[in-house]
Amino acid sequence: MSNKSDNGFAEAPQHSLFAELAIPLSAANPNATPKSETPHYHNHRARLRNRFMTAGAGALADYEMLELVLFRAIPRQDVKPLAKRLLDRFGDFNRVISAPTARLSEVQGVGTAVIQELKIVEAAAHRLGQAKVLGTNAISSWAALMDYCKTTMAHRETEQFRILFLDRKNILIADEEQAKGTVDHVPVYPREVAKRTLELNASAVILVHNHPSGDPSPSQSDIAMTQKIQQALEALNITLHDHIIIGKDTDLSFRSEGLL
Repeated sequence: MSNKSDNGFAEAPQHSLFAELAIPLSAANPNATPKSETPHYHNHRARLRNRFMTAGAGALADYEMLELVLFRAIPRQDVKPLAKRLLDRFGDFNRVISAPTARLSEVQGVGTAVIQELKIVEAAAHRLGQAKVLGTNAISSWAALMDYCKTTMAHRETEQFRILFLDRKNILIADEEQAKGTVDHVPVYPREVAKRTLELNASAVILVHNHPSGDPSPSQSDIAMTQKIQQALEALNITLHDHIIIGKDTDLSFRSEGLL
């Protein structure tokens, strides 16, 4: 039965022109992701995590290890491009997680959440390395001690001065950062070194600092500073076992070089 309007003419059937011309969302906007589809990076994340658990970290490239870290900071985005930008800027995985916060923030896509995740990984690596050497004989575990120092200091962009405190049996009882400096200088005060050694009741110390330039060769100021610290410690009957300078790829021992 047809419907009539007030003027007596039959009305056209009620239907929408848009219904006849309806176009699927995906056709109207080729870049739109249908709600029923899972973003491609979800499957990638699952595969990468599974490969990490089954084959281990050694089976993953640096950018893939970075992706695993970035997954937590950026849960709904493909993070591979950001991982590769970070590596392009800093060189390798270790240098990325060790990079200063200010420099990390210069990379496109790096925000507070990303920096926090990277620094958590860095802190975890340092703590794990420290746990392996604290309470051990520093002299007989020298290789492990140097590995820890390199992990902690080799990729820093500014100088850092650390002191390893030993008891009478050369057991490492404490590891502390004494000072931070610039790219080529770190202020160290012999009196403060001696004071802290006495506070910890340590019998010997090992000094460690890094050279951001990558060259572990000691400067004249390094040599002079070490001599002053040695004199301050000897007056208290405390032994200075060594002073290690950490470079990018190698390290230097003052004792091995005849400087102590």
